[in-house]
Amino acid sequence: MEELADRSVAVDDDAPMLSSQALAALQEFLREQSQSPADQSEVALVTEDWRLSQFWYDRETAETVANEVIALCSGTHSRVACIACPTLYAYLKRIDPSVSVQLLEYDKRFEQYGSDFTFYDYNQPEELPTEMKHAYQVIVADPPYLSGECLEKVTQTISFLSQANAYLLLLTGEVQKDRAAELLGLHPCIFRPKHSSKLGNEFRLFTNYDPRMRLGGWEQEK
Repeated sequence: MEELADRSVAVDDDAPMLSSQALAALQEFLREQSQSPADQSEVALVTEDWRLSQFWYDRETAETVANEVIALCSGTHSRVACIACPTLYAYLKRIDPSVSVQLLEYDKRFEQYGSDFTFYDYNQPEELPTEMKHAYQVIVADPPYLSGECLEKVTQTISFLSQANAYLLLLTGEVQKDRAAELLGLHPCIFRPKHSSKLGNEFRLFTNYDPRMRLGGWEQEK
């Protein structure tokens, strides 16, 4: 090692030197080359379409919910269903590409996800492939609209997909709190989801299980 060090000192003073701009470009290239496979295979999201009531989660929300889902799947081969929440699908695949997750979504631009995509119209809540019936242990739903009718139909879909004792997570407006409890037995968590485009409606995350220290735990009744 010392001999190599001596050779480095003896380099000709006239050897060409990189300019600061070229050095910066080289460093950037090397940084990109050293990225992990998970970074290189990150799932891209399409642009939000407000006509379809599409509003993507911000990074903190997407990562928090994705990590919760992965924690629920830990040590098992649980299958995950994401109903109308493509942001979550993307982050799940970025964090753990091996997770088994199905995206149910109306927007056919997400057909780019191949066999992980299933076309879904909440107006036909059970028009899904028969092999999906009672096949999922973790289900996350984000109904596209804040109407009672939409939540009721998504509830039918959840019932269709759920295995016995499935974990349910619902992301929807605060206004659906009582209906979520009535239809699915869900409780609000302290963690508050946010979107990259600031929405006027207060959004909440509801679960049918006590996350304890995760997600801030269940909100206590006043």
